[in-house]
Amino acid sequence: MQSFAVKTIGAIAAIGLMTLGSLAFAQDDAFDLSVPKPEAGAGADEFADLECGTEMLSGSGPGFTADRDEAETVAIENWMEKAAKVFPDTELDFDLAKDSNLSCAVQGLYSKCFADGIPCKSKAE
Repeated sequence: MQSFAVKTIGAIAAIGLMTLGSLAFAQDDAFDLSVPKPEAGAGADEFADLECGTEMLSGSGPGFTADRDEAETVAIENWMEKAAKVFPDTELDFDLAKDSNLSCAVQGLYSKCFADGIPCKSKAE
């Protein structure tokens, strides 16, 4: 039979490991993790000249990379591939996406970025 001290130490160690495990993929607050669009909050008129899809799409790269710019580019490219299925044969731009957000998870010196948004295109005249 284990003593109370041994059980307590075991419980504290288990809690510590669970905490460390949850922090392994935590976002680093030292970096700007979210890049909102500069015109965010401009109102409904912002999308008056655009035709937008109905679903939010998310794009990301295959894994963590040492180059954050590359991770952002890969996430946007992946998002663009998915958006092209919504609006085929259309020149799309992530900057036109409704409710768009570019965020990155940081693990040490490595980043994995995510591009989210509803694809939009200019309305046909």
